Amino acid sequence: MSDFDSYRPPEPPRKRRRDKIGGAVRRRARGWRDGGDGAREMLMVPDVEFTSYYGRPVVKPPPWGHEVPAYLFLGGVAGGSGLIAFAAQLTGRELLRRNARLGGLAAISLGGAALVKDLGRPDRFYNMLRTFKVTSPMSMGSWILTGYSVGAGVAAVAEIDRLTADRLPFGPLRPALRWVEPFSGFEAALFSPPLASYTAVLLSDTANPTWNDARKYLPFVFVSSATLAASGLAMITTPASETGPVRMLAALGVVGDVVNMKVLEHSMDPTVVETLHHGNPGKMLRWAERLAVAGGVGALIGGRLRPIAVVSGAALLTASALTRFGVFEAGIESAKDPKYTIEPQKRRLAARRAQGITDDSITTAR
Repeated sequence: MSDFDSYRPPEPPRKRRRDKIGGAVRRRARGWRDGGDGAREMLMVPDVEFTSYYGRPVVKPPPWGHEVPAYLFLGGVAGGSGLIAFAAQLTGRELLRRNARLGGLAAISLGGAALVKDLGRPDRFYNMLRTFKVTSPMSMGSWILTGYSVGAGVAAVAEIDRLTADRLPFGPLRPALRWVEPFSGFEAALFSPPLASYTAVLLSDTANPTWNDARKYLPFVFVSSATLAASGLAMITTPASETGPVRMLAALGVVGDVVNMKVLEHSMDPTVVETLHHGNPGKMLRWAERLAVAGGVGALIGGRLRPIAVVSGAALLTASALTRFGVFEAGIESAKDPKYTIEPQKRRLAARRAQGITDDSITTAR
């Protein structure tokens, strides 16, 4: 009998019929084995361990190239830079404000180019702006990216105009540019946190085993990773005399990154979490943690010295990139192996059976 037969109510015994043939008594063959009426199915083949159909993946791996994780990383750089630029705007740190604005514009431009390259045609991005759907991470992400780009672009153009001693051909529009510049910086800062985190929601809103299993804490990992990247870029491009708050932000980002990653791993299925520890993704994530800790310690202890600040900033930038690429590659690998889909489903089903829940689907969602 299969495991499911234990939930079927017992059948009442039926009176056995007998035929007398030549003085001998012969039992009817039908149903005499189980004492019932023969309606119960008999196990004709041994129970087998199900993996997948001929070992093929249950979930189709997404056809994404390295442009997508590059966009994930650059979006984090841009999101963190927008907040740093606005904080510098409020505190009067002109060099930090200028470098953060220019760095944010460069990051979002390169990230947008990587996104369009993956999409294949620019009009595919434009078409996503034809609708506004709150329940779609792709739709919301398109509007977040557009809103940030407008604010960051106007603020960065104002900085470039100052760098060229007002030589850009704006003419009578220059006063309007100066007037709208602070509001543009605020707009970029307003869209910065969603820009840094929406890509985590976009990944986890799929059937991919690793990304979906990490959905509760992946946005926190991406936000702390964006903090590392933007802080590292500011430490590289800006003199140490103006990066005191940035160095403190970098240290807090390192603590958040390490803690959030550990919490994320602890919350995942014990089988699925293997994808974050093994193979190339595991190497990238281990090095991300080491470089993040080294960059944070360097920022706190020797960040006032320009060479140490540059090296620490580069370590933080690299750690952020390795985190994004590692999580991305882990998701791709989990989709290729059917065990990362089947085994968690079987564990969830066994847990629901233990609770007495037997009337729902065999592939119960977590």
